[in-house]
Amino acid sequence: MYYPYFIAYMAAGFIISLVVFFWALNNGQFKDQQRARFLPLQSDLRPIPAKIPRFARIQTYALLVMVCLCLASAVAVVVFSLIKGVP
Repeated sequence: MYYPYFIAYMAAGFIISLVVFFWALNNGQFKDQQRARFLPLQSDLRPIPAKIPRFARIQTYALLVMVCLCLASAVAVVVFSLIKGVP
């Protein structure tokens, strides 16, 4: 009875995860794999202070908004299914 809602919910989650994956792929998140495997072996890791560019902050806020919208839609699906419950 509630299968279409759950299928739509899962499809939305799958589409959002694909969008985030391709965003990370285009921004070079997976480029330096050779250095990444040796990071746990280094004993002295000092963070390099860097100024965050404006575009990166906008992307961060956009992802935060997307997460909030997804959580709101999840709550809406649960509330709707509880309200429309089986009589």
